[in-house]
Amino acid sequence: MRKIGRRGFIGATSALLTMAALPLPAAAQNALPDFYEEIEKRTFRYFWETVDRRTGMAPDRWPSKSPCSIAAVGFALTCYAVGVERGWCSRVEARDLTLTTLRTFWDLPQGPQPNGVAGNKGFFYHFLDMRTGLRFKQSELSTVDTTLLFFGVLFAGQYYDADDPVEAEIRKLADSLYARADWIWFQAGRKAISMGWHPEKGFISRDWDGYNEGMGVFILGLGAPERPLDPKSWEAWTAPYPRFWRGEGASRHLAFGPMLGHEYSHLWIDFRGIKDAPMREAGLDYFENSRRAAYADRAYCAANPMGWKGYSEDCWGLSACDGPGVNVGKQRFAGYAARGPVGQPDGFDDGTLAPMGALGCLPFAPEIVIPCAQTLIQRHGEKLFGQYGFFDSFNPTANWYDTDYIGIDQGPILAMAANYRNDFVWSRMRRVPAVRRGLELAGFRGGWLEERL
Repeated sequence: MRKIGRRGFIGATSALLTMAALPLPAAAQNALPDFYEEIEKRTFRYFWETVDRRTGMAPDRWPSKSPCSIAAVGFALTCYAVGVERGWCSRVEARDLTLTTLRTFWDLPQGPQPNGVAGNKGFFYHFLDMRTGLRFKQSELSTVDTTLLFFGVLFAGQYYDADDPVEAEIRKLADSLYARADWIWFQAGRKAISMGWHPEKGFISRDWDGYNEGMGVFILGLGAPERPLDPKSWEAWTAPYPRFWRGEGASRHLAFGPMLGHEYSHLWIDFRGIKDAPMREAGLDYFENSRRAAYADRAYCAANPMGWKGYSEDCWGLSACDGPGVNVGKQRFAGYAARGPVGQPDGFDDGTLAPMGALGCLPFAPEIVIPCAQTLIQRHGEKLFGQYGFFDSFNPTANWYDTDYIGIDQGPILAMAANYRNDFVWSRMRRVPAVRRGLELAGFRGGWLEERL
């Protein structure tokens, strides 16, 4: 796909700024204003143009040199299909790149040794060398990042459904990659599942539990066709819920400060109308929970208790992201860190906002996300909105703007817009047997789960 030249890039951005200054049109259901389509197109190009075509390895970030992020690969596999449907690439191009990616991950060596492998027991290391595909430095064998990779793999297996030998191989490899993972091993005799494993030190002591981005780990672990998690593990995941509730009445929700915890699993799983036991008791579903979390983030930024520059009801979005990484007087501005409203689980606020934090909530609350996206472009222009869409983060108080894009923050922006438009990702993932099986074993009932496959 042709890259945008610098002159064309500046002209396009100027036009966007003019467009963003205009009132939003009265949009039909699931429609988005023209400026948002430009956000989507540029975000798609991040994945399409930075991936290594020889292997399908997607970088953790760009333009800074970085290893491959296996989670970014999962987002990329999903975003290629969005590009096909929107006419930004051909199905053949996306299909062939997807097959290359799945072949690479299937063929990469696995084993318990610390070097010369890409993973162990069917899971993969968080970061892989972009050239060799092998473990990068001392990164951990990651359950959540492997889960995000598997979501993209399973989506590809569902999307490429043609009676064609290439697409048939994609489906076979998708099933095989997912089935190879030994979830029982990663449970390590515990009720929950460990966050990761190092060959030098063993399992990470911290488990996934409570409410955060680890929800999908349990759903795919429960739904696995071979060596799945014990169904009772969902009880270990939900056991800490009582201390995660925040708000009262219509604002009451399971809280987790960084917005990614309300977005990542939701990108592939349609939680509308389906409820597990805790949500049946609470009288809402996880989709509504994420909507309330988006409003809570916005309300916190509008109140701005820390007095940072730039926060408002149309400029919000706290999540894990890059940061200035400097000290100014007595004020500490963190580097890469998980950020969220102070007072919520994992809450930390140093004035740094991530566009993904807001834009990844588009299906939950378009009425507050679209004005935020518009404000970010209008107010910050090319310092924040570049060749591949929004740079990862910015901090007006420190007068700092990131110069990198990060794959795991780019993915939710594009895929959630596709879900908002026409349930693009959700409609296909609802047909994945493992997703349905995992949800049912976790005790989810109602909604689309009552429909026949």
